Amino acid sequence: MFLSNASPSHNHPLDPADVATLAREQANEVELFLTFRENHKPTPLQSLPALARELGVGTVHIKDESYRLGLGSFKALGGSYAVVRLLLEMASSKLGRAVDISEIGTPAVRDIARDLTVGCATDGNHGRSVAAGAQMVGAKAVIFVHSGVTDERVAAISRFGAEIVRVTGTYDDSVAVADQTCRDNGWIVVSDTSWPGYERIPGLVMQGYTAMLNEILRDMPDRPSHVFIQAGVGGLAAAVAGYFEIVFGKDRPTFVVVEPERAACLYESAVAGHPTKIAHGEPTIMAMLECYEPSLVAWRILSRKADGFMTVGEDDAAEAMRRLARPLDRDPAIVAGESGAAGLAGLRVATRDKAIRDKLGLGPASRVLLINTEGATDQARYTEIVGSSPATVLQSAA
Repeated sequence: MFLSNASPSHNHPLDPADVATLAREQANEVELFLTFRENHKPTPLQSLPALARELGVGTVHIKDESYRLGLGSFKALGGSYAVVRLLLEMASSKLGRAVDISEIGTPAVRDIARDLTVGCATDGNHGRSVAAGAQMVGAKAVIFVHSGVTDERVAAISRFGAEIVRVTGTYDDSVAVADQTCRDNGWIVVSDTSWPGYERIPGLVMQGYTAMLNEILRDMPDRPSHVFIQAGVGGLAAAVAGYFEIVFGKDRPTFVVVEPERAACLYESAVAGHPTKIAHGEPTIMAMLECYEPSLVAWRILSRKADGFMTVGEDDAAEAMRRLARPLDRDPAIVAGESGAAGLAGLRVATRDKAIRDKLGLGPASRVLLINTEGATDQARYTEIVGSSPATVLQSAA
């Protein structure tokens, strides 16, 4: 399904708070923070000319976040960054002076970090990022996982020393339990979704993603004309849409939000014209996108700067994973997880449908940007869907 954005706020200016969060100056600051991460290096932006010819567009570039900070997901940028920022603010308050990122490992700051406990709900990737950030600075992390989070993803979080709390139910149930438990214990919730009265920390998480967007602009030979970005609660999609609006203004790319048809809270919000919580249905293989209520900050941005909302099916996502794993001609092989390939799934659906192509102006001159938001964060499931292990995919392309 595809829906053009008919919101009265479409193309209205961004809220000043969102401009402040997503400004280039802030993105530069995030990149400075990243230089203090031991395994940091920019992730590759891959050009896929054979895929572009197949889809009838000029170029396709994919930012491959499967290499990000050893965590295999773009979310490595957000949760960890928010934890570090929160600790620096806490240390500045306690020490009575501004504390800089370069002091993060000093005895004085480590002592303060021991009194900091952060918590969050997660489908997997965000929790790993928060746990990694807490471990890096010497804080504690308590991560709440719902029934749909696989044992492999839970184990990946536990490796960073986090306490795991299992919550019966859905992601939204785990968000509610995390919020209540953290408030009861005086811990800080580091969520990637926002709700009334809770916007600043999700804003910091979104701000962390902008480092990736700085990298994209340095590597792309030309300004993108179209962007297809997958969404759960909408944090990444909103960060990308807002950042490109700030950078390009009236020349910003056409922006399309892609969701699983089984968990399309942003699509349904666009239908309703306001943030909408949808009913829980059958689980989707795009588990990192299985969210049923949009982030309020994300909706505020996307209602203004998204041009279209679309949904993709289970087979669409699986086919996109296999297409990236088995490229044509000299295109690189890319290991994309179920959620990581959803943006490409949306592009493929759009290019096969003449009505959608025409609405979006997709054609031989189009320069499309996608983001592979995660690699094989559940390797067993990846191998089952693709028919080859991640290692085999990369070896066969070498």
